[in-house]
Order: sequence, then C-alpha cells, then structure tokens
Amino acid sequence: QVNLLKKYFERLNIPYEVISFPQYGKNEYSKKIKDYLEGKFGKLAEVDPYVVAKFYAADRLTAKDLIKSWLNDGKLVIANRYVSASKAHLGANLPDEKKEEFITWVDKLEYKDNGLPIPNLTILLKVDPNVGQENARKDNLVDLHEQNIVHEQKAAQIYLKLSQAEEDWVVVDCMEDGEMKSKDEIHQEIISYLKKMV
Repeated sequence: QVNLLKKYFERLNIPYEVISFPQYGKNEYSKKIKDYLEGKFGKLAEVDPYVVAKFYAADRLTAKDLIKSWLNDGKLVIANRYVSASKAHLGANLPDEKKEEFITWVDKLEYKDNGLPIPNLTILLKVDPNVGQENARKDNLVDLHEQNIVHEQKAAQIYLKLSQAEEDWVVVDCMEDGEMKSKDEIHQEIISYLKKMV
C-alpha cells in the first residue's frame, strides 16, 4: 500500500517522503528491537513492554529531525508504522487493566518528552489476524509477534480501540467474505479517504 501511495503522489506531483520503523540496520536501538522480535530477550510474557517501548521510541527519535525537516519543506510524510504500533503490539503483552496506563505512558514518552510530530492521519488496515499471520508467513520469517495468534488478536483489538478513541484515524477494512480484498481495491479505499480530507 505504501508503494501504491508513492505512485499516486508521484502522478499528482505531490512532494512526499517515506520512512519505515523500525529502521533496521540504522542504529543500535533497531538492533535491540530485532533481537527482541527474534526472541533473544525471552518469550512475550517474559519481556517488560516498558523496556522494549523505549527501544522503539529511541529508534524513532533518531529520525525526528529528519521528519521535521521534511514537514518544514512542505512534504507529505508517510510513516510505515509509527507510535500506535508500540501501543498495540506492546500493550497486547499486558493485562487488560494495565493497557490504558501503558498507552498513556507511550504517548507522553514519544510526543511530549521526545517531541515526535503528531500524525495528521493514521490509516489502520484492518485484516483478520489469522489471515494477517498467513500473509506474514508467505514472504518472511515470522517474528515473535507474528508467530503468536493470541498476541495478534489482542493487538488488533487495541488498534480498533485506538481508532475509536483517538482523533484522525481511518479504518480501511481489507477483508470481504473472509478473504483479503485486492491490493488495488484497498488502495482505492485509502485514496477515497485522502480525497475527503483534502
């Protein structure tokens, strides 16, 4: 979907930049994230989400000035995963009664303490966790999150709650009759939301 958006913006001569998180291979924090996702820190239940959240936050912090420079130049910035990913995937490792406190803490760390730009729009691509897990297995070695379907289901629930509780979220349902919609169908739905915003 990011690649399709890039082509769309290029056709319209809209200046943009793309950044993906984690920034694997670019800093020491992304190395720690990679180790975590490979299970080197232990199983999901054994890892402190607050500790891991600091790795993700530090990785994003290294790109803060770059992102701000793009925005100051009038460019649209597409972030492939951002702060909401930490809230959903790391919050999924906590008991229900501790999730909200963790999400509030992540917001403070990333947006207030670290001063990351707040997104104007978060697009949630809603996919059945079982199908998402199958998709991940097609092209990659699955990581600590992707190999655990219960984790994926809990993260999906948090994403949906965030989309209802926070401003400037759009939920694009990527499923139809239990199957994934085509890439182009999903892309067209995303574009329709972007046109409404503009």
